[in-house]
Amino acid sequence: MSRVRGGRSVAIAYYLYRMADSVGFIWPVFTLFLLWNGLTYVQIGTLSAMSAVLVVSLEVPTGYVADRYGRRLVLGVGMLAMAASTAGFVVADAFLEFAVLYALWALSMALQSGTADAWLYDALGGDRAENEPSESRRFTRVRGRGGAVHQWTSAVTMIGGGFLYVVHPTAPFVASALLNAVGVLVVVAMPRNAQFEGAAANSGKTDERLGIFESLSVLAARLAAPSIRAVVAYAALFFGIVHAADTYVQPITVDVLRAQVGGALENVSVAGIAIRSAALLGFVYAGFAAVAAVGSYYAEAVRRRVGLRHALRWLPVCVAASFLLPLAVPLLSVPVFFGMKGGEALSKPLVAQFLNDRIPDAGRATVLSGVSMGNALVRAPLLPLAGVVADRAAPTGAVAALGGGFLAVAAVGYLLASPLADAAPRAPSEG
Repeated sequence: MSRVRGGRSVAIAYYLYRMADSVGFIWPVFTLFLLWNGLTYVQIGTLSAMSAVLVVSLEVPTGYVADRYGRRLVLGVGMLAMAASTAGFVVADAFLEFAVLYALWALSMALQSGTADAWLYDALGGDRAENEPSESRRFTRVRGRGGAVHQWTSAVTMIGGGFLYVVHPTAPFVASALLNAVGVLVVVAMPRNAQFEGAAANSGKTDERLGIFESLSVLAARLAAPSIRAVVAYAALFFGIVHAADTYVQPITVDVLRAQVGGALENVSVAGIAIRSAALLGFVYAGFAAVAAVGSYYAEAVRRRVGLRHALRWLPVCVAASFLLPLAVPLLSVPVFFGMKGGEALSKPLVAQFLNDRIPDAGRATVLSGVSMGNALVRAPLLPLAGVVADRAAPTGAVAALGGGFLAVAAVGYLLASPLADAAPRAPSEG
């Protein structure tokens, strides 16, 4: 009974953390805010590229720090860095100042990616579940529902952010900074993983924390397994095309809306920015978040009914194939984006479950951060390549190229070896 209560308290703490981790207040208006501050598209692109490089370089070091000194500590510092970065946007008005804030945001992302999953998996007892597979499977359910909480929070705050932007462009950033600051308090109240409890040392248990070279050897050993390496590459390519396609959601959606309702969206403007368009985009993004919330919430149900392997194999294929539809029917662009958001949200907890079942407890955050670094490395070249296609053809052409490219690479991969073959977990959570 105490285990049930403990698992419930861990789940509640994780849900509160995911709620406070949302940046929904600022996300639909972020580019508009930077333009309002006088930045050019080239400068915005430079900031994004700098952030991506920093995230890649910091992923593994921050994962090691989390494994060595505590996941909760690293999550708290990451949330504090996010709150400070978001608050800084309120007063920044020069390119170099924004560069510092982007660097702080990149640090926050690196500190939290991988570490949150590692904390949750161990807090739920996943590494001690060889005889109780339901403990390991609970990770998918809690991780998925936590994603749903995050998305529903984002849906509400995205709508609020659009209205706050009309009041003043800095208002959404004030609200977001306050929400992230509450997240620091939430993390402080979260339980530590067992290996970081002082009582563990006093009870005669061996300290399982690894040194830096041991952590790197664990990372290399796990990624050396062909089946795991193939799944990591497959998932990284899928998340990469989704991230790249997300760049074109705003221009494509606005074009579709303009085609349907004419120029009414441009009637009201402040500082040359179409406020009505921005506000309407807030509602569209809220819809994206709602669909993603549903997908994330039912991740465990999909794993149970369809199976982890089949879901991971066919979800990316279906999403990528849908990217081709707007070429024939442009009006389908918005439904395709809704499907993309739902498919991505559904896939993330499934991929996390697959990897966590095959990673030892001591180096978990390091390995997961290494996987996140791999995702960023795959994502980085896709962005400029898609940009070349978008400039020469159209944004819908870039999205279609991303989908077609994924399908081609996936087909070659399946001909050589299925990414999901012969990848046995430590604990049976395949379902």
